[in-house]
Amino acid sequence: MHIATDTLKILKFVTVWALVIFFIAGSIGNIFPPDNVQADYERWGYPDWFHYVTGALEFIVAILIVRPATRLIGSAMGCLIMGAAFGTLLFHGEYSHAAAPTVILLLLFGCIGFTTKDVRRNMNRGRSAS
Repeated sequence: MHIATDTLKILKFVTVWALVIFFIAGSIGNIFPPDNVQADYERWGYPDWFHYVTGALEFIVAILIVRPATRLIGSAMGCLIMGAAFGTLLFHGEYSHAAAPTVILLLLFGCIGFTTKDVRRNMNRGRSAS
């Protein structure tokens, strides 16, 4: 039983930090976009400033996911951002680029699962102590 518990802890750690790194990198790439990223936003019909909003939101998600107390809201917010990215890519027929948001959505769902499991476990501990 210890091995399974240790494996889950490692999986949770790797998932959380992979998401944090992804969202920080995405934030930097949107706040300081190379020409091809700016061209993407223009091609998709977004306003010139929208990449700043995306970058700021991605940075907020990274911060929220780091902290266990805010991980659930950060993961949910990340799902909204990646869902919007996925929708944008599908709407514009860029199916080959939709793989990355799909993988990140799956990792976010895993993070939500880990987080809700921790919340339930903590709630049960509180009930048994009373």
